[in-house]
Amino acid sequence: MSSKLKKIIGISAILFLVVAVFGYMKLIKSNTAFEENEVYVYIPSNATYDDAKKIIAPYVENIGAFEWFNGLRGYDKKVKPGKFLLKKGMGNFKLVSALRRNVPVTISYNNQERLENLVQRIAKKIEADSTQLMQSFTNDDFLTKNGFTKENVFTLFLPNTYEFYWNTSADEFRDKMLKEYKKFWTEERLKKAENLNMTPMQVTTLASIVHKETVKADERPRVAKVYLNRLDLGMPLQADPTIIYSKKLMTNDFDQVIKRVYYGDFNIDSPYNTYMYQGLPPGPIAMPDINAIDAVLNPEDHDYIYFCASVERFGYHEFASTLSQHNVNAAKYAQWLNEQGTK
Repeated sequence: MSSKLKKIIGISAILFLVVAVFGYMKLIKSNTAFEENEVYVYIPSNATYDDAKKIIAPYVENIGAFEWFNGLRGYDKKVKPGKFLLKKGMGNFKLVSALRRNVPVTISYNNQERLENLVQRIAKKIEADSTQLMQSFTNDDFLTKNGFTKENVFTLFLPNTYEFYWNTSADEFRDKMLKEYKKFWTEERLKKAENLNMTPMQVTTLASIVHKETVKADERPRVAKVYLNRLDLGMPLQADPTIIYSKKLMTNDFDQVIKRVYYGDFNIDSPYNTYMYQGLPPGPIAMPDINAIDAVLNPEDHDYIYFCASVERFGYHEFASTLSQHNVNAAKYAQWLNEQGTK
């Protein structure tokens, strides 16, 4: 081999090495433009590469180098929607890798009073907005197919923590909730509901009243039985929480705090007013927790048909089988309220 050829080969090798090192540095050298240790970027469904680039650009120091590597990895041909975690100091290789790893989001909810409030909460966590979620859950075909109504579809939701991807659609979220609902209503629970001559929706509706009546888990089966006794006797439920719900519904103000029910409130003409209308309301007045649902399915055995808040065991109630005894208990509670100046 001539010295000239050796020289050419040597120069070529050096050039190749320089290019390789330069390319490698473009892969690993930090290319982030944010001060935080971590940031999340959200790429919408059906986003084009140009759409994604505009979202990512504020977090990338050298967008040209980033695009160069996108071409090598094919990201510009296949953009993935979702929530993605970018870490400070990432090079182009790690940035593109991060944009392929959709990060799950967790959604927790409990103690919501109505579907309108819940969908607003959910919409803060996933791509679907509250309008899309509301339309999905009140879709006529969905309701008919699964035996729900617009008034009782709220019984579909069970308080818990769930995991989704941010780019979950409204229908995908709804179908996941339906799956969880069917999983909860086991054959054993369905049989207990049948023994009460109630549907799961009716059980949950009653459980929502029990849930609002008492936070004491050990007292809920007793409260549940009071209402079941009233239903069996053909008595109105006369549940104060349904008056509070009716008042909030009438004023369209579910942020107000109502601590006391007055006689005038009993005249609110609402299907949720169980003083005015006999039987269960058309749907739940809140999202009951599982303990309240199981309290209805496993009620205590007694003949009480009255109860009111106790002034001796705060948080609990005094129960009675006769109206005369109930009036004594109720008078004690009313006197205590007046002494406290509760309005």
